[in-house]
Amino acid sequence: MLGSLPAENNQPIDAVVTWVDGSDPEFLKRMEPFLEGKDRSTIPGAHPTRFASINEIRYCILSILTFAPFVRKIFIVTAGQDPNLYNDIKKYFPERVDSIKIVDHSEIFRGFEQYLPVFNSRSIECMIWRINGLADQFIYFNDDTFLIRETRPQDWFVNGRPVLRGKWIFLPAFRIIWKWTRIFIHKVLLKNKDYRPRPSFHVGQWLAASLVGFKFRYLAFCHTPHAVSRKMAENFFFANHHLLEKTISHRFRNHKQFNFLALSYHLEILNGNSNIRKSGLLYLQPRGRAAGYFDRKIRIFGNNPDIKFLCVQSLEMCNREEQEKIFKWLDGSLKLPELKMEIKENEWKLSAR
Repeated sequence: MLGSLPAENNQPIDAVVTWVDGSDPEFLKRMEPFLEGKDRSTIPGAHPTRFASINEIRYCILSILTFAPFVRKIFIVTAGQDPNLYNDIKKYFPERVDSIKIVDHSEIFRGFEQYLPVFNSRSIECMIWRINGLADQFIYFNDDTFLIRETRPQDWFVNGRPVLRGKWIFLPAFRIIWKWTRIFIHKVLLKNKDYRPRPSFHVGQWLAASLVGFKFRYLAFCHTPHAVSRKMAENFFFANHHLLEKTISHRFRNHKQFNFLALSYHLEILNGNSNIRKSGLLYLQPRGRAAGYFDRKIRIFGNNPDIKFLCVQSLEMCNREEQEKIFKWLDGSLKLPELKMEIKENEWKLSAR
């Protein structure tokens, strides 16, 4: 294991991971009344793939403990669920068992309970800064993002300011025009009053940037973990309480919502943060790819020492062979050879649901 590294300026750094098991009967039961009798596939923010889990979170948490040992606490944000990681943590990192905390949505939505239950990652992300005991410096992870090389506190925070990973691009004009064109076609021409456009990852970022005054360009990011200043988010939402409440009122992801992480990035830039770096990301979307796709990606990783992050999207939609290959590679990356054997049976059981 990597040795412990002190956080810059001795300020603690925490990690926050959002997670859900979308196959849990209790979760599905809570969601049902808000579907209003509609098929989930017709509601962009309710599509089953958005809530699928085949235990990627095990690798997410273990990768943080392996490649970011300076992280003080890891908060897993969920709703009445438990990813059952205790045995893995106790076996491989027994000294870190007390570092992992499950945070229920009721904690971060305290005072806003009327918006629970919530099935919307954009709403949830807007509230993570309200976790009790969260450090002012924290790193946000989706459960399908992982660390795959050693990181240091300086990879996340420099002089107490978050490192922003992305590149400047012009506003996504075509995506915006196309979205409103589709809305017009469906709602006006086809008289489909229930039509809901799919929320765009890039438009959500642009909405956040434009919200705080950016007019022609924005710092676009990929599916990496993100460094965030808790105090920055707190100050903004305390001054814009109405905006917070309007945003979290959507139980399912909505095309009008901004991306909280993009908001955090652009608030940092407005406040003089120039810690901007490349993404350092290896992005995999392996479903339906041609032979050799995964091997080519791994070669890219091997040839680029600056790649420290991995995102694997829609892994639950891949076949067993593809899933096994990726998990096997992650086992080797984490140097935990027994892990695959332990979770394999449960892994396929979840995948088959």
